[in-house]
Amino acid sequence: MKNITVIGSGTMGNGIAHTFAQNGFTVSLVDVNEAALQKALQTISGNLDRQINKGIIDDAAKASTLANIKTFTNVNDGAANADLVVEAATENRDIKLELFKQLSQVCRPETILASNTSSISITEIAAITAHPENVIGMHFMNPVPVMKLLEVIRGYATTNEVTNTVMELSRRLGKDPVEVNDYPGFVANRILMPMINEAIYTLYERVAGVSEIDTVMKLGMAHPMGPLQLADFIGLDVCLAILKVLQSGFGNPKYAPCPLLVNMVTAGHLGIKSGSGFYKYTAGSKELVVADKFTANAH
Repeated sequence: MKNITVIGSGTMGNGIAHTFAQNGFTVSLVDVNEAALQKALQTISGNLDRQINKGIIDDAAKASTLANIKTFTNVNDGAANADLVVEAATENRDIKLELFKQLSQVCRPETILASNTSSISITEIAAITAHPENVIGMHFMNPVPVMKLLEVIRGYATTNEVTNTVMELSRRLGKDPVEVNDYPGFVANRILMPMINEAIYTLYERVAGVSEIDTVMKLGMAHPMGPLQLADFIGLDVCLAILKVLQSGFGNPKYAPCPLLVNMVTAGHLGIKSGSGFYKYTAGSKELVVADKFTANAH
């Protein structure tokens, strides 16, 4: 396995491309937006510079990593010769299903088709393809070049051979893969998202403020960042989408998203990506959102 195609050049996509390229794979990075592709290459270059400054890699490694990445705006061109495709498009069911239907027509029958989805059913995605046995989930964690965990999700039809291949490939990337089965939220988000949602409810019900809630979880539970800051980091729109998948998949009201989260997403307060969520983000700095109308007047 040598040729890797990554679909989507956003935060997760460029991180996945970076990781494969740095480990010697030939990477085709695909996005319909040429400007997004150029921004992704700039991001990868900047992240490689940070690795150089930390003594993790040298200048030669940066050059070889960037040389391993080619960009495409057409899926057919970027995926035709792939041994593995990793889809990292937006967390939208319909978009992913359409992409996998297209990939199934473009790629060779033996190509492994993987999704970086954080919650959408791998079995459902696989069912749209001609070879569901070759479809699997590869849920990378953000930031991809740094985080060791890789959640490998078996769909209902995924074969042992494909699963073993992806597990071994993950180790070649320096990851610690964990095999899980295909149920809503898998493991990571089935546990994480209810915690984040409960933290938002704790704020919504005025039990404590943003910094107080995050401080309790950081100092009391040894979390590297509090759940509200983490929600901003993930993207509040992504958190909302995952909670909706959990609520729909299990039919259990305990997964219903907090009204405050719904209001914030509706208003465009999405976290780091929009510059404002539970915290404000300006030029890389962070300050607390105090007396924000979506918290103070939420009742």
